[in-house]
Amino acid sequence: MKRLLLAVPALLAVAALAGAAGPPDFAGAQEPASTEEDTVTVSGVGSVEAVPNEAQMSFGVETRRPTAQAALAANAEAMRKVIAALREAGARELQTQWVSVYPVSREEGVIDGYSASNSVSATIDVDRAGELIDAGVEAGANQVSGPGMSRSDADRLYRDALSKAVADARERAEVLAKAAGRTLGEITTIVEAASYPVPYYAERAALDAAATPIVPGQQETTATVSVTFSLR
Repeated sequence: MKRLLLAVPALLAVAALAGAAGPPDFAGAQEPASTEEDTVTVSGVGSVEAVPNEAQMSFGVETRRPTAQAALAANAEAMRKVIAALREAGARELQTQWVSVYPVSREEGVIDGYSASNSVSATIDVDRAGELIDAGVEAGANQVSGPGMSRSDADRLYRDALSKAVADARERAEVLAKAAGRTLGEITTIVEAASYPVPYYAERAALDAAATPIVPGQQETTATVSVTFSLR
């Protein structure tokens, strides 16, 4: 019993000290200042127009013979003449696309011979594309497709379009910043979106009337970017 009486005053002393200290002052505590800055994100589009200066085409020969060996041999001989004519006409970047041999059947399903095909792709300046077509057909090509139009400096044109896209994004961001009563800061992020040349038709000076007519038209190379700016 004596020990209990001695412990009570000790507990009262501890409680008194706690009351004097009081509860913690949460209101006086300050949160750390935010390090995030205000930003604005916009999209920009840039485009560059140019007349294609290269044409890509394919030339093929199909031959039929009673046997597969005969068809392939005859096709190879005809195709060598076509390739030689294409090179003589100024074609470059010649590349075989496919070689095939398959049976040809009549309606009742009986094999009536074999067909062999060989096709090559070629590139030439647009102004000479018609001449190349004529040379290939005259040499024996009986399958011609194309042309596909392109620019030899496509990478440079795309970089020019990218530069215009970023400038367009900055103009848009400046309008938004001014409307919000702010000024534009530095670029913090740029994301590039994939874009491709888009052809559209436009008149141009007529090509050589003696060759197969080819009208190159124009191509529009477009680039799109998403740009984030800081705001001041």
